[in-house]
Amino acid sequence: MADPYIVLNELAQELRPMSQGIEWFESLSAEEQSNTLRLLSHFCIQARATTEDGPESIRRSGLRATHTPAVLIARGRIDQQLGKIVSLTPHDERLKSFRLLIVVLAVADGRRRERFCSDGCGHEWHQLAVSAPVETLT
Repeated sequence: MADPYIVLNELAQELRPMSQGIEWFESLSAEEQSNTLRLLSHFCIQARATTEDGPESIRRSGLRATHTPAVLIARGRIDQQLGKIVSLTPHDERLKSFRLLIVVLAVADGRRRERFCSDGCGHEWHQLAVSAPVETLT
């Protein structure tokens, strides 16, 4: 299995197409999907995601504002809402959560890159090679 740390960051940085990420996520067991969503939530918190990132993340993810993860992300304190989102159990809700949280990470990490890493940094996840060939995730 592909390293989820790398896969999630490549998806957030648009180094991998979301369609490939969705295919990878759907190939995981329910337990692995839950673990991946928790890891993704942790990444969002590390990237300093804010409540204000919600509307832009919903828009960019392609989810409707009425989808459960979108409703939750727009409700308030992001740390609390992330916990609720990763706890959703129906398969289609987990998939929507995955799509949304990838974009939340992209928005928050993009802001962090602009503010703190524009002159270079030592974050491994910011050093992923753009020119590296996209491999299959299985």
